[in-house]
Amino acid sequence: MSRKKDKLRKSAAANEALTRRDFLKGAGVAVSSGLLVGERATAAPEGRPDTVGPGAVPLTLRINGKPQKLTLEPRVTLLDALRNYLDVTGAKKVCDRATCGACTVLLDGKPIYACSILAIEAQGKEIQTIEGLVASGKVQPIMNAFVERDALQCGFCTPGFVVATKALLDKNPNPTVQDIEKGLGGTLCRCGVYVGIREAVLDAAQAMKGGSAHGEV
Repeated sequence: MSRKKDKLRKSAAANEALTRRDFLKGAGVAVSSGLLVGERATAAPEGRPDTVGPGAVPLTLRINGKPQKLTLEPRVTLLDALRNYLDVTGAKKVCDRATCGACTVLLDGKPIYACSILAIEAQGKEIQTIEGLVASGKVQPIMNAFVERDALQCGFCTPGFVVATKALLDKNPNPTVQDIEKGLGGTLCRCGVYVGIREAVLDAAQAMKGGSAHGEV
């Protein structure tokens, strides 16, 4: 009786294996056919592939006025591209969740979290980091104001605040305290030096208009 049961079990296992094998073969054919139909049915715009990756692809990023050629996987964020592939480390990787603002850069003049956009999506746009705010070795008035007002402590958030301030003052050169709080609301300081930051932004606004400020313009 036990031998008969063993034979039945072996037979059932063989049938199960065969069924799974046949199923996987059939599924493979079905998936392949679906991909082929999809490629033909949904044509990509001329000159652009419908998909990229998963392997590395060539791309060019224009950073601080200079084109940078890279070969990256499409999943690489702009922040990781800057820090890990180009050694442009001003933007800091802190939360990596588009919350703290330490990785803020300017994309066509608008402040964005570099951790929340893929590098491949930033192609064809002007990317400005805090490094790009130093022109010909001269420190920008915003940076001077942050130093003079002691508007930093650990420093991790500072690059994000400086870049966000640049965007704010480009848009509104005469901000009120309320304007500053709203304009920099997407950037957080765990050390809590918000009073110094507000004073620094007001000083920078005055300095950029040619008025007096604590820092040398």
